Amino acid sequence: MSEVLKRLAYLQTRRDRTPNLDLARDLAAQQDKAGIRKIAQNMHNENKNIHSDCIHVMYEIGIIEPGLIEPYGEDFIKLLKSRHSNMVSGAMTALAEIAKVNPELIFSNLDAIKRATKEGDEITIDAFISTLANTASANEEYNAKILPHLIEHLSTCRPGDLAQHAESMLPAFDEFNKDDFVKVLKKRQQKLDSAAFTRLGRIIRLAEKL
Repeated sequence: MSEVLKRLAYLQTRRDRTPNLDLARDLAAQQDKAGIRKIAQNMHNENKNIHSDCIHVMYEIGIIEPGLIEPYGEDFIKLLKSRHSNMVSGAMTALAEIAKVNPELIFSNLDAIKRATKEGDEITIDAFISTLANTASANEEYNAKILPHLIEHLSTCRPGDLAQHAESMLPAFDEFNKDDFVKVLKKRQQKLDSAAFTRLGRIIRLAEKL
């Protein structure tokens, strides 16, 4: 077994995820493409603990430097069909980062990405919103296609998710398209409790300054 894999939390018999975070930081800092490839290959490992650790390492690398995991974008798209919810949420988290450097990949797979949210958990949905927002920020074509979906989501999502999802959407908006965004947030803000009202108010002010 490779030395890279031996650093995974599971193979160190650790219950915490610190070894995965350390490995991700080291692989990113060293631009270790061979090591990253080994981790990527093992996202499909038969051992669920190993493949879970590997996808964790991959998306943590992506948070640091999206370009390092971008070559594995198609793998993450395929993993959205996994029967394991943590693999789906991990893949979506990785795609949210890849959208920053390869929005074309996301845009060309929008249907598959949307399908993954139908039974997705909360982490998957949160990452999905970021994926759409980062893709929408790339150009006018993507923006025009994606923005209506984001606005519709804001109109119907649970009050408890509203502020977090709105904050994740901010990259998709600018001075030219922010009006509908601000309008729907102000409308829903009136029905929130004090803490949520205040948090959403901060996001509205950020949007108004765009």
